[in-house]
Amino acid sequence: MQGYFYELADFAWSKLEAGEIATASFQGEDSEFVRFNKSAVRQAGNVVQRELEIELIRDRKHARGSVTLAGGQEADHARVAALIEDLRAMIPFLPDDPHLLYSKEVRSGEKHGDNKLPAGTDAAGTVLAAGGGKDLVGLYAGGGVYSGFANSLGQKNWFSTFTFNLDWSLYHHQDKAVKSAYAGFVWDESALERKMAAADEQLAILARPAYSIDPGRYRVFLSPFAVYDILGTLSWGGFGLKDHRTKQTTLIKMVEDGARLNPEVEIVENTAGGVAPDFQSAGFIKPPRIDLISRGCFSHCLVSPRSAKEYGVPTNGASQWEAPASIDMAAGTLPPDRILGELGAGLLINNVHYLNYSDRPACRMTGMTRFATFWVENGKIMAPVNVMRFDETIYRALGEHLVALTAEREFIIDAHTYGGRSVQSGRVPGALIDEFTFTL
Repeated sequence: MQGYFYELADFAWSKLEAGEIATASFQGEDSEFVRFNKSAVRQAGNVVQRELEIELIRDRKHARGSVTLAGGQEADHARVAALIEDLRAMIPFLPDDPHLLYSKEVRSGEKHGDNKLPAGTDAAGTVLAAGGGKDLVGLYAGGGVYSGFANSLGQKNWFSTFTFNLDWSLYHHQDKAVKSAYAGFVWDESALERKMAAADEQLAILARPAYSIDPGRYRVFLSPFAVYDILGTLSWGGFGLKDHRTKQTTLIKMVEDGARLNPEVEIVENTAGGVAPDFQSAGFIKPPRIDLISRGCFSHCLVSPRSAKEYGVPTNGASQWEAPASIDMAAGTLPPDRILGELGAGLLINNVHYLNYSDRPACRMTGMTRFATFWVENGKIMAPVNVMRFDETIYRALGEHLVALTAEREFIIDAHTYGGRSVQSGRVPGALIDEFTFTL
């Protein structure tokens, strides 16, 4: 596949005219999918897809388009040639782009992942054995994901990774369910069995009558999955240079008013440890690590090429969205077997959803608890809790009221498969927090 992409790129460069520069970006996957319902396989199949995007540049004008590749040289050459002609026809009608920036320094490289994945049928068999007798619904997605970059200046980059992601729920009835996930690079049956057993224990508690609690402030434990979703919301405008320079960042109080998070909070863009490529569509190489928040203080912005051009600073290979793709939050010291004891009395929250900002300048988020949220007393889970809405600032939750972060972290891969398997990921701990605010 790598060789085929490079051959197509070289063919595209042969179609360029004097004064034209072009870049090519490749995305592909070889994926196995298995959908489960009521602990049975309801749908299984394979997806093979390849897409090539070309950007044609002449002076300060540029146009971009993409084609789906068939895998046959004759058909794909014709599609690429036609795309370049279409882009060339558009160029004269486009205005100059004052913020156009692409890599002119040739920095080629390759990173090949190791395929240690089981066959989809084997993975499905393990899931069915672990979930036997339960109402299990979920999706397994596994296989190779590929990215490539090339430009007519001679740069060539390739990236491949082989991952799996099992996203599932055990249902009790109606909307009462325990949601869990297992993702990684090496399939471990014992790890899946432990996760399934933990979910099954919580499923039994869902059969108890649910508690309804009054709005107010409670001690809570947020699972790594809940923390990951909160960090995802924080990434909407929290770390990008454009948002910072235009005063729209949700961390404006941190960068201008001296607000701080707990010193334990360390957040980085960990490209070296994620599943996203270490290059982007303009040809710039991402550093292995970018410190975003260090010891509770803001450290560095993510800088896309366009923002770099606009504000006269170096780019660090961020995407046009200037959001982390491989977010990493440092672990704390709270052991897993002490979580409930340290929580004492409060809420154990496994999942959240419908997150959004209720006050962007204050970095205040609102959202709902989801699936298995439990009331805990004396360090023991007592009963499920009906759905609650929370409304809390990041400065309180991960700042003055953060009690502890867990010593173990969860590796999470974004489960979205719309258009292709996501390469966004995170490594995050759980968080024990005092006085977490619930409004409904």
